[in-house]
Amino acid sequence: MRNAADRLKFIKPLEPELVLEPPLSDDWFHEIKYDGFRTQLVLDWAGVRAFTKNGHDWSKRYWPVIGAAEKLPAKAFIIDGEMIAPEPDGRPNFHQMHSRMTWNAELLAFVAFDIMHLDGKDLRALAAIERKAILWDLLKPAKGIIQYSQHVEGGGAEFYAGVGKLKLEGMVSKRRHSPYRSGPSEAWVKTKCWDVGEFELLGFKREPGKQTVGLMAREGKYAGAATIALTEEIRERLMERVRKGRPPAGLPKAVTGQEVEWLKHSVKARVRFLRGEPKLRHATLLDYRDSD
Repeated sequence: MRNAADRLKFIKPLEPELVLEPPLSDDWFHEIKYDGFRTQLVLDWAGVRAFTKNGHDWSKRYWPVIGAAEKLPAKAFIIDGEMIAPEPDGRPNFHQMHSRMTWNAELLAFVAFDIMHLDGKDLRALAAIERKAILWDLLKPAKGIIQYSQHVEGGGAEFYAGVGKLKLEGMVSKRRHSPYRSGPSEAWVKTKCWDVGEFELLGFKREPGKQTVGLMAREGKYAGAATIALTEEIRERLMERVRKGRPPAGLPKAVTGQEVEWLKHSVKARVRFLRGEPKLRHATLLDYRDSD
């Protein structure tokens, strides 16, 4: 009788590098970046398991997907993808993930975008575009709870523009002929779209040789830092407000412990930032106005 040691093992996922502009070469193909939880489906002689990106077994939370995966025409596989909470139009709603995992797991969906193992064969040395073809052959027509991540070859700038118009988080680009290698890799790059929103400007941090950054909050919670990209005249008008200000209550100690010039009175600021990040990332302060 077989035991647990004979089972297929979780493979550490490939981690795409964040870039600010998509690659333009035809050596790349492009996919939507789905906003959910990175998930790996593993099928072997004892059934299907679902692992998080850190290797934790979340099979019980994803039981409807597990059931669907066990019906795929294979004896063994390891598939890389994203677990999402799709809206009726197919767009992922990250904010619904925890609720559906708890109460409505049948409303989740697994979007597969790579395959590393199939029926005893390790596929990781194959080109990414070849692995995609193998994955499609396994999943097609992929219209149910298990979906297939469609891709476009070349045309990175046009694909990025389309993703932005659809208000999606971003895109992932992959070198056509790249193998699958666990850990950080430049063979996959993710390009996120930008959002512009209103934040509360708390204060400034100025260091020699570095750009001045503003510390931002949203709905009373610290949100991160944004580079100050204003004219010299407007910048100086802002700096005049730095007069014996104190850090607001509730900020992280790592922030209040820094040498920050705190604003005496609240200022509303318009900030450009990368979409889909828990804190402001690559953010820029565009303009400001006095709080009402």
